[in-house]
Order: sequence, then structure tokens, then C-alpha cells
Amino acid sequence: MDTLALSTRPALHVSLVALPDAAAATLFGIHDVMNAFALMGGPGTALGNRTPFEIEIVGERAGPLDLVSGVPVTIRRGVDQIDSTDIIIVPSVVVRGEGWVKDRYPGLVRWARAMHERGALLCSACSGIFLLAETGLFDGRDATVHFGYARSFAATHPKVPIHPERVLVISGQREELVSSGASTTWHDMVLYLIARHAGATAAQEVARLFALQWHQDGLTPFMVFEGRTDHGDAEIEQAQAWLAQHFSVASPVEEMIKRSRLAERTFKRRFSAATGLAPIEYVQRLRVEDAKRRLERTDAPVDEISWRVGYEDAAFFRRLFRRTTGMSPGAYRKRFQVPAFARP
Repeated sequence: MDTLALSTRPALHVSLVALPDAAAATLFGIHDVMNAFALMGGPGTALGNRTPFEIEIVGERAGPLDLVSGVPVTIRRGVDQIDSTDIIIVPSVVVRGEGWVKDRYPGLVRWARAMHERGALLCSACSGIFLLAETGLFDGRDATVHFGYARSFAATHPKVPIHPERVLVISGQREELVSSGASTTWHDMVLYLIARHAGATAAQEVARLFALQWHQDGLTPFMVFEGRTDHGDAEIEQAQAWLAQHFSVASPVEEMIKRSRLAERTFKRRFSAATGLAPIEYVQRLRVEDAKRRLERTDAPVDEISWRVGYEDAAFFRRLFRRTTGMSPGAYRKRFQVPAFARP
């Protein structure tokens, strides 16, 4: 990116949307990192003199607002006062057990759609996509969301292809629809926006100042496998309950079939239809999930863990683990095990 062009271009206006469901950590984290140039820049600093972004916290209306955790924030301008903005960011929102209730913020949705028509980027952090998807602009466009909300989001917005394993998804004809995945992947989104509009060097400097890291391994290693049990097939649900306690036994699929009183082909067909996975794939996911917990919480050798979860062939287990999580068992342990200095 041309340095002279950067230095003469006016700052981009960023509208950071505060709403009652918003998480304070994400809202203020995005604000401070994108505002790093104003906070930490200046003569002789790594960020230099230029401030590429003008950050403003906006909302449905001006005035005080309590976020979902009770943290207060003051909104100086409601969106009805904002006729132009370059980037809209909706931070993560807390979606409770009953799921996201649509049509609660029609003013925000209309405004976001209007700003998009005038050229604005629409960006969501984590579960903020629940609100932005109400614009209809993500229909048929790839997006991501926190993996814990993936099923709820798919039920609420079935027209949006969702990829919870992905850290960052950029869609749209102008690459103007940006979504980040679970929790702190807002770091990746903000660093991407800085790199896109202020250059890769600036993004690198901001990452260094805040000790931020790109989630280059994706989100698959973070995802916890939970088999579907809302399918309504009592026979298969019973098999799943047995398997949850006995996945490490020899030939668990054959044992399930014997216990089910169904013909083998019928059982496998119904199991796949109910859970979305073939029985052997389901067993493998349970075994890998147990292995992940053992790698996180013990110092047991990988070969021993392989045997305990049901695999005598440790080499096969290592291949399966990498294929499932995207990481080797050793790399997974290094990433997720509680460090020695933090253990009791």
C-alpha cells in the first residue's frame, strides 16, 4: 500500500454498534485496538502520526446504555443522526437459551442496510452476525459465527451458509461483508481491517503492541464435539447414551447394533440420519474428544492415550487426531495444556 496515499487519505469513520445484548469485552476491546493509532501513535512511535480510523460508539438512540453484563456506556449519537459511515462493526452479543429474537432492533437493521448501499463495510464479531444477518445482505453469502451458536444461528437464519470452524470470512462483491468466529477472533477481524486500510506493517505493529496473535490454525481445535440428540429417534438416542460411556471398547459399532435390536443396515441408516455422522465417524469423534481432554489435563504419553481411548495403533490415532483437529497430539497439548506455572 502506497505510504503517501495513506498519509493524505482522510480517516475512515467506524461505527461501533452498542446494543443491550453486547459484550463489554468485545466492544471496548475493538474500540481500543482500532484506536491504537490515536492512543499510542505520534512522533517517534512505531505507529507514526497518522490516525487511519475515527471510532465512534453508536446505538439506536443517544444516551446512557447498560450492556448485557451491566457495564454502562454512553452513546453520543443515535444511528438516525449518522448519514454516512465507512465501517460498521457489531460486537459479540449474548444469545440466551431461548435463542436470538429477531426484529427487536429494526432501526439498526434499516440503518445498516442503508449504509451498505452507500458503500459501508458490514462487520460482525462472533455472534454479532445475528443482528447483521437481519439485513438480508448475508443471504447466500458465506459467514462465520461462534461455534457454540452455530445451530441456533442456522435455525434463525437458514439462508446464510455458516462456517463456525473458520476464523474470518470475507464475502460480497466488494468484499464488504466481514464476519469473525468465536470470541477473541475479533482480534483477527480488527487486524485484517487495519491491514486492509492502513497496511500490513501497521497491522503488525498493532499486533505487537497488544500481543495479539492471528488464529492461523482455525477454530477446529477449540470446538468441542457434542452429538446431536434433538432428532427424536429414541432408539438412536439410547445407542448414543451407551456409546458416550463405552466408546473405547473393542468394536463399539457392532456392540451398539446388537443392543439396538435393529438390522445392521437399518441401524446405520437411522444413526446417520439422526446424528449427521456414520456410526464409526461418531465413535471417532468421541474418542478424539476424550483424547483432547487427556492431552490437556495429564502428562500421559500419546501412545498411552491412544490405547485408553480405544486405539492400539498409535500411528493411526495420530493421523485421525490431526485429520479431526488440524493439529498433531503434541501440538495440541502444547497449545491447550495449562502451563506448569499456573497449575496448583
